[in-house]
Amino acid sequence: MYLEHFGLRQPPFGLTPDTSFFFSCSSYQEALNTLLVAARSGEGFIKITGEVGYGKTLLCRKFLAALNQDVRSTTAIGTQDHEAPVAASARFVTAYIPNPYLEPRSLLLALADEFRVPMEKDADQHQLLKGLTFALLECARKGQHALVCLDEAQAMPLESLEVLRLLTNLETEKSKLLQVVLFGQPELNERLQHHSVRQLRQRISFQYELRGMERDELERYLHHRLSIASYSGDALFGRVAVSKLHRITRGTPRLVNIVAHKALMLAYSEGQQQVRARHIRDAAADTPEVHRDWLPWALALTAAAVVVSLGLGWFLLR
Repeated sequence: MYLEHFGLRQPPFGLTPDTSFFFSCSSYQEALNTLLVAARSGEGFIKITGEVGYGKTLLCRKFLAALNQDVRSTTAIGTQDHEAPVAASARFVTAYIPNPYLEPRSLLLALADEFRVPMEKDADQHQLLKGLTFALLECARKGQHALVCLDEAQAMPLESLEVLRLLTNLETEKSKLLQVVLFGQPELNERLQHHSVRQLRQRISFQYELRGMERDELERYLHHRLSIASYSGDALFGRVAVSKLHRITRGTPRLVNIVAHKALMLAYSEGQQQVRARHIRDAAADTPEVHRDWLPWALALTAAAVVVSLGLGWFLLR
């Protein structure tokens, strides 16, 4: 591909949510700070929303990594001490559910599996709740905090949201036994307006809505990802190219990555050492979801060229 041509060690604009590429622009740093403060304060529900492609999954993984950077955060909470010794300084025990489109019993089974709570596969919902409750109490007894992150939470059935609320009802005299972080698209806000989950809605104590990157942040974002990929040359994306990239993607990270990757391929195919505005334009033409505010201008220029050609032809024929 183009890696050797540009002196890159790895693709800089992959779509896999790799935390080593996490970029702390204002919106994402504010969201991460909100998550960390909320988690450490022991609140029940936390909500993070953002449009498609805004990097919610990457933010979630970065958050989980930041919770316990120096201690283990994946220790089982339902086992005896001699079966799974817990680091003395561990604070958080975490679970991650990437696809919460699960009915209540399946969700409880997934939580039991994530927290490594020994349960029978044919256990009914009551037994699952009882087993998880006991495990959460053991977690609190050891001085740990249990936290679960649910990605794509807008897809979760309302009945499963209610089961989560029931789990967060469990508490000691000082704190909740389980914290829940919901990551979702704006449709999550609409689901939470449903009358049946009004109690859960009232328990969301921290929330944040992600924004797209500003133009100057996008320029630093490109430089950051290229640096992680070991690029050390001059500016690989020209200023006009960066402006066009921001205009057509509106700072949406996933679209930026897709268009930037294609633009690098186009520059490489021409033997160029810098991505130009035309490379961004051509890459955008092959990307359905970008904002095509450049298209009317292109059509206008084409129409003007046609008019001039017709006028010149008419003049010559006189």
